[in-house]
Amino acid sequence: MIYRNLPGTDLTVSALSLGTATFGGSHGFEGWGHVDVQEAARMIDMALDAGINMLDTADVYSRGWSEQIVGQVIRGKRERLLLASKGGFRMSEDPADVGSSYRHLVSACEDSLRRLGTDYLDIYYVHGYDGNVQMEETVRAMDYLVQSGKVRYIGCSNYSGWHLMKALSIADREGLCRYAVHQVYYSLLHRDFEWELMPLAIDQHVGTIVWSPLAAGRLAGRYRRGQEMPDDCRVRNNGVPVRDNIVNHEAWYRIIDALDQVALETGHSVAQVALNWLLSRPTITSLLIGARTEQHLMLNLGATDWQLTAEQIAYLDAASRQPKAYPYWHQDLKPEMHAQIFY
Repeated sequence: MIYRNLPGTDLTVSALSLGTATFGGSHGFEGWGHVDVQEAARMIDMALDAGINMLDTADVYSRGWSEQIVGQVIRGKRERLLLASKGGFRMSEDPADVGSSYRHLVSACEDSLRRLGTDYLDIYYVHGYDGNVQMEETVRAMDYLVQSGKVRYIGCSNYSGWHLMKALSIADREGLCRYAVHQVYYSLLHRDFEWELMPLAIDQHVGTIVWSPLAAGRLAGRYRRGQEMPDDCRVRNNGVPVRDNIVNHEAWYRIIDALDQVALETGHSVAQVALNWLLSRPTITSLLIGARTEQHLMLNLGATDWQLTAEQIAYLDAASRQPKAYPYWHQDLKPEMHAQIFY
């Protein structure tokens, strides 16, 4: 395993982290997985043995069940782990039980701490932008969680560029804690993160942790052009955070063809190649790998401790290139006017 510092923190994070959205399997997460306490314990032990040092969960995952399972498994192991969770999404039918208000975020974090059986979280994220709450209130709530000792560092997830920049500006202006990390979706299949969020992360020294780095399993090597999807796959069973209606299938299979070629050259699996490509990108601190089975987890653990060649990276870049939205395509017309940040 390789390790990277999360910018602006004292956290040394493994390049792969264990995501736990597959733990539980209820309240909208039925299609994601049904990992119970016993299997979760084996997966977490496998991850620790492989050098993974961070677990990532969220209150919304099976409405707290994932956190409860993690809490049971890590008893006696807490000091060996970095622990991250997220809050802000709806947790009950109560109309007020959602959002990024001061009251809700503080309450959500305290509930997560109870379920996880820990006094503090190493990272706590706002799970998504809330347009119904002033950003100043959200930033102050997150600052309070740090000052009170409940959280060591704060982050956000799924923010637009202006959301993140506004939050950072408020923190700087008011002398409050800054977001140290942005948890994002990024994969060979969808490279939109590179257009604005990556340059922002470079400029503002914000770390990046990637969710669904295999595009909800689409880049794991199970799917091929002209073949039926397996009946038990997450894509078919609506167990994915990356919906099929945003997937360009021709682009997907073109990327799979390129991954097959590089996998043949390197002797690594398609999934390992896709993960390794991401680890070569700027600002990336860690990739969240989730698994429905121990076998899936074991396969993904081989993504580190080796490197793609510059030629292989360029080949995958070309195969996965996608048209940009405005104003990014217009900015690309004048490359001499912006910094070159891509490998």
